[in-house]
Amino acid sequence: MKFAMKVHQWVVTLCLLALVIAAGVGLVLTRQSAQMDNESTRRRRPPIVDEAPLKTARTVAALATDRDEQRFSQQALKLADHEVDLAFSAAMRDASEHPDTPTPEVKALFDRVSKAQATVTSTQQTIDRLQKQIAATKKEDRRTPLQQQLDLAKAQLELDQDELEDAQGDLMRSGADRLGRIQRQFKRHEAAQHEFEASHPQNSGNISEASSIGDDLVAQFSAWSGLRGKAAKLQRAMDEARESKDTLMQAHEDLEGVVGTEQENKGAITQDAASQIASGKADNSGAATASAITSLHRISVDQKSLSDLDKRVQDDEDLANTYASWIDLVHLRQRAATHSMLQSGLLIAIILLAVYLAGRLVDHFFKGLSADRTRLHTLRVVIRFALQAVGVLLILLVIVGLPRQMPTILGLAGAGLTVALKDFIVAFVGWFILMGRNGLRIGDWVEINGVVGEVVEINLWHTVLLETGNWADTGHPTGRKVAFMNSFAIEGHYFNFSTSGQWLWDEIEILVPASENPYQIVDAIQKVVTRETETNAQSAEQEWQKAMSHYRLRSVSAAPAINLRPTSAGVEVHVRYITRASERYAARTRLYQEIVELLHQWPEDSKGKDHTAAVASLKR
Repeated sequence: MKFAMKVHQWVVTLCLLALVIAAGVGLVLTRQSAQMDNESTRRRRPPIVDEAPLKTARTVAALATDRDEQRFSQQALKLADHEVDLAFSAAMRDASEHPDTPTPEVKALFDRVSKAQATVTSTQQTIDRLQKQIAATKKEDRRTPLQQQLDLAKAQLELDQDELEDAQGDLMRSGADRLGRIQRQFKRHEAAQHEFEASHPQNSGNISEASSIGDDLVAQFSAWSGLRGKAAKLQRAMDEARESKDTLMQAHEDLEGVVGTEQENKGAITQDAASQIASGKADNSGAATASAITSLHRISVDQKSLSDLDKRVQDDEDLANTYASWIDLVHLRQRAATHSMLQSGLLIAIILLAVYLAGRLVDHFFKGLSADRTRLHTLRVVIRFALQAVGVLLILLVIVGLPRQMPTILGLAGAGLTVALKDFIVAFVGWFILMGRNGLRIGDWVEINGVVGEVVEINLWHTVLLETGNWADTGHPTGRKVAFMNSFAIEGHYFNFSTSGQWLWDEIEILVPASENPYQIVDAIQKVVTRETETNAQSAEQEWQKAMSHYRLRSVSAAPAINLRPTSAGVEVHVRYITRASERYAARTRLYQEIVELLHQWPEDSKGKDHTAAVASLKR
């Protein structure tokens, strides 16, 4: 059996170890695949126009949680979109005015595209001419050949268009057509912008007026953490806008130097063209005019690019300022969240201080208790526990807040705890009953569920007795402790002395032979018992009177009582007297000794054989 258990434990251990190893291998593989993806991304040809400002603006727009932040996000989107549009416009103008120097392979691709385009154009013109001829011809015999030529031309056009698309595809894959690449990227940009605007309307109905921080510490910390992350993302966006601004400023300064040089030469170019025209030479004037127009056009293009750079710089500056204002708003709310967390922390500290001071006050109140009031020490423990429980509950409410379905939760939890902890709840309530005026005290002699003993402990859940046996037994402790759940105070009953003296009635028997006069002996015995129990009888009467005054009962006499019972052997004398429970056996022994001495000292003339038997019976 032990071997089987060890094998099972080894199998479980090895399975768990295999899972750990598999998870580690998966992490390594996914990390390597992520690195490969990054490398492939770096190897991919980057776009000509950088759309990073707009992509960043779209990313941070998702962080807007209320109308104030939405206003900043919409402003950032507009500025970023305008800056990217200017970048596309500048890139298209630059690609048109400054095409790349083609290589022989690129020239071949361009020639192929040009030829394919010319073929498509020529075939289309043929189709148009044939359609006009068919429309102008009314004879059927002449329309049929024209229709056949038209069908053949359409088939040829379809083939020519396929060849054109193939040539354009090869040119596109080569990357030589920079203007075409920019135009295709711009189309994708426009499609993405329309899709974004359709999925993110400006007046979103789920945007609140102001973001709520929350009343509990968990919600406040969550809000503070979210605002901190939002501020970090906005800071990166702002840094990106400022870096873009610096880059554009450098490009603006470089282009501004070129434009300044061109502006200085503009007058000379114009004057030279005018002098060539005035000379009257047609060839020279035409070439000079064309060269002057080209130069002026280049200057104009550069001037437009410089103006666009100014606008883009301004857009990036405004975009950075928008992000900065948004960050200020987030920081303001972050400080508000920090303030709320400090308030919650202060409230927790106040609760802890109040619980601590209340505990010290309870300790001070119960500090001077005497030993006979030890039951109040248990009450002190209960009060301290209740104070601490209330403090913990209040702190939890401050930390996690009040649940939304608090009444339902409390009802279900109360019902479940009542069913599961019924015995403990009844025992706890029973403790308060036992602590009452008619309850139990440490040292009381009681009988609970047929068990007799002395109370040695009363706690929140149990009452412990030191068993002493039945009242009719010797009354000595048996050495066993008996514990009872305090629920017996509610669901059952118990017997206890009503006074602090623990008084009880005890009884002794004396057999008086039939030959003796019982009245004289009874009178003598009554005097002895009265003398021996007089002090106890008076104390018992006083305590009983005080205990029963609340119930308006008449007083009870504690004087000894003697009953006579005739039997065939003589008269049985039953003497009942009051004594303390803890002293009843010593009192009984003392009374027996007094009665024996009394009978030995009886007058000789009244003694006889039967008298001797009475003394022997008393000794027994």
